[in-house]
Amino acid sequence: MTGIDANEQAFGLQGPASSDTRVAGALGLVQAATYAFITNDSSGRITFVNDAAEALFGYGPGAMLGQNIDVVVPERFRASHAAGLARMVRNEPSRMAGRTIEVTARRCDGSEFPAEFTLSIWRDRFGLGFGAIMRDISEWRARDAHLVRLAHHDTLTGLPNRASFEETLDARLVAGQATCVLMLDLDGFKEVNDSCGHGTGDAVLQTLAIRLPAWLGADAILARFGGDEFAVMLPGATDPLKVAAGAAALLEAFAAPFCVLGHTFHLGVSVGGAISPTQGLSAGELVGNADLALFRAKQDGKRVFRLFQPEMRSALLSRLAMQSELRRAVAAGEFVLHYQPQVALENRCINGAEALLRWRHPERGSLYPGAFLPQLEEPPLALEVGRWILDEACRQAAAWRDAGLPIRKMGVNLFTAQVRSGTLTLDVADALQRHRLSPEMLELEITETIFLKVDEPVLRPFRDLHRRGVGISFDDFGTGYASLSSLKRFPLTRLKIDRGFVRDLMTDQHDAAIVRSIIQIGNDIGLDIIAEGIETADQEARLLEMGCKQGQGFLYAKALPAAQFEDLLQGFGPRQKIAS
Repeated sequence: MTGIDANEQAFGLQGPASSDTRVAGALGLVQAATYAFITNDSSGRITFVNDAAEALFGYGPGAMLGQNIDVVVPERFRASHAAGLARMVRNEPSRMAGRTIEVTARRCDGSEFPAEFTLSIWRDRFGLGFGAIMRDISEWRARDAHLVRLAHHDTLTGLPNRASFEETLDARLVAGQATCVLMLDLDGFKEVNDSCGHGTGDAVLQTLAIRLPAWLGADAILARFGGDEFAVMLPGATDPLKVAAGAAALLEAFAAPFCVLGHTFHLGVSVGGAISPTQGLSAGELVGNADLALFRAKQDGKRVFRLFQPEMRSALLSRLAMQSELRRAVAAGEFVLHYQPQVALENRCINGAEALLRWRHPERGSLYPGAFLPQLEEPPLALEVGRWILDEACRQAAAWRDAGLPIRKMGVNLFTAQVRSGTLTLDVADALQRHRLSPEMLELEITETIFLKVDEPVLRPFRDLHRRGVGISFDDFGTGYASLSSLKRFPLTRLKIDRGFVRDLMTDQHDAAIVRSIIQIGNDIGLDIIAEGIETADQEARLLEMGCKQGQGFLYAKALPAAQFEDLLQGFGPRQKIAS
């Protein structure tokens, strides 16, 4: 067969229209192509390859011609390949012809690679011919594998992500394999980011990704859901007591300090758990119930373990319904402020007021904060309502001042969300400027929740406001775990003695001793002292005797709507006192 004949056979060129020019043009086109072209006859003998094919398969010029097409087929696929070729020779229908598919191809050195493959079949005067166009798609597959990994793994820690975790969990549950899920949330991690930066925070998470598997045991499957939240799958764990024991060991492991990048951190962890099949039949249900248990653990003081109970879901639904109502209440303007007078104990003259939130519920009437505050304290609602309280209290104080009424200070309680917002200084300055109120007329009241997190980001706005003359009061002092050493770090102007100590002041020597100590500490470090919840003249007299000079409580007046409080102010001049 001449060279022209060989090329005619290779490309299926035949008939009167064939010519040397036509064959040469086709040959030039195929040789110049970047894709691999390869043809074989009905016996499987390779009849043509272009330069790209020789380069793709690693053969020298002409080395592939005459060999069986099996040389480019991995050995494990050769039998099925030969069977397929035989079917096409018998003129049986082929699912490969004319389609682009992915195959595994073999190089000269035996290495394999994924290839895109398109097959053509023809019959001519030389018989049956087969031609394939191929290209290496290794880079595509590597990129796809990378994308799959990104879709199933957390990029920071390398742990499985939520999608991968739930996919694995669902497979176990469908197979009827009992499993426990633990949800973990770090306590104190935000402070790591705030104090040392996100780079250090990332290093802490990466360290945990290494340590947690060792603490959890070989069978545990760990995943990172995002932020500082992790999930653990415990295959076969169905005994609540054993699950609780494992969670307790995890809590204990976190009791030791963390040393990362030269920093020492005291982190904790809150843990919630749910066990299949009794507490969840699908991945979504089991993870959701473990998450509810985690929420309860955080509500119960953090650094504890809670196992899911059905009533947790009822509590969640109630909480969600309340939050929906609160959003509606904000939009409808249903919140109002009442004001309780603060008096000088020696003469009962009014020298200030504390602004207290009330909800004028359209169906349930006036509600005290205890009925809705836990749901309101979460951002962004807390931030919106907190700013409104601040602005409304400043507006009212300015109105009373302009009316010549004896009001020297307005106390406003802060939400944690306001302190953490980063805008507290600006919010206070805006409210004071808007209503032309002197900073000395405003007092911000903070609770122990804020006080215990005495780090620089928290202190900075309070120090700034304190320098401007705004008063800062520690509400309910003595009821929790606030460190006495923190008193000198926080820029306070006043301590408020909790009503719980005042209530039993006359009958409980321990409460009396605590009240006396608080008064002495405050006086010694130059802080004003005010007692809450004074209800009797005897309590008032004892407090005066101990050195407390200010108070508030039902002995003087309950919290009143603005109009009634104004009547109280108008009825008593600056030197007149409130009668018992």
